[in-house]
Amino acid sequence: MKHYLTALLFVTSITFAQDLTLERANGLAKLPLKCLQQEYPNKLSQLLADETELAGPKKLHPAFYGCFDWHSSVHGHWSLVYLLKHFPNLENRQDIINKLKVNLSKDNIQQEVAYLSKPHEKSYERTYGWAWVLKLQLELETTNEAYVQEMAANLKPLSDLIIQRYIEFLPKLNYPLRVGTHPNTAFGMALAWDYAVHANNLPLQNSLRDNALRLFKNDADCPFAWEPSGTDFLSPCMEEIAIMQRVMPEKEFLKWLKDFAKPLFDKNYKWEPGKVSDRSDGHLVHLDGLNFSRAWNLYHLAKQYPKQLGHLKTLADVHLNYSLPAIVDGNYEGEHWLASFALHAFEENE
Repeated sequence: MKHYLTALLFVTSITFAQDLTLERANGLAKLPLKCLQQEYPNKLSQLLADETELAGPKKLHPAFYGCFDWHSSVHGHWSLVYLLKHFPNLENRQDIINKLKVNLSKDNIQQEVAYLSKPHEKSYERTYGWAWVLKLQLELETTNEAYVQEMAANLKPLSDLIIQRYIEFLPKLNYPLRVGTHPNTAFGMALAWDYAVHANNLPLQNSLRDNALRLFKNDADCPFAWEPSGTDFLSPCMEEIAIMQRVMPEKEFLKWLKDFAKPLFDKNYKWEPGKVSDRSDGHLVHLDGLNFSRAWNLYHLAKQYPKQLGHLKTLADVHLNYSLPAIVDGNYEGEHWLASFALHAFEENE
């Protein structure tokens, strides 16, 4: 309770962080810009078939070798495309564009497709990295600039491969992964759903809807008190809500939500943000991401259902404000990825 009150005092003492100003956008843009073409340190999640596959990150992944790992590089690209679209006067604009053009070239994406097409890499970045690729594709396709449309065309073969992978994989998943880290099933499905709707991709929509209902429809009483686990960066309860909010009709969803997350309907519900003890620890700093994950999903609920759940916006603000100041603290462990999470929270509050 003490930490929750501290967060509330912090919120009331500053301009609300949910205002994505040009100044704040410039600060957030610097984080992925700094690491987009920074090869090391790097964490490769590679399965080696033999010694011939040993290579450095840039050779293996010429598009997405920066920002410590493949998925962080992908959503770092998304962050910069998002900011360019929303802030025409963004600092370092031409530098950002130049780096995006280099990384998202046709040849580079073809090499990424070749890597993911290896028979022993079919599960590579499943489904977290997959989801961010489709979110990047969505951002590129909805940005009305010729150079961005060219990058969208370049990325499309990789996105098409990932769509195929979703449709192949989801029916095989007998049980969802309800974790707060990369394999979280619901998070990977929610971002994919947004792209499927944008692209009017009915096979992907049908796969996501059918499998989400199969996996989650009978869930009830999500244990909010069990969150967070020690290194969560996604909220298992809120991410499940996110996919069901997307695939279910309004009346059915609200009925399901009351069974699954009854506390959220209480206008006085308090949920303490996750506390980070050491932001130089790459796993412990995950909890800042958890706070952003809760925030973007709480905003999404409050925006769609203002009468029933509009009060959740205040709770989202608390979580966003609690972690936002920490993502520019100079620790690469958080800086290489947290800007994307903060921006996604801002996006859901537009």
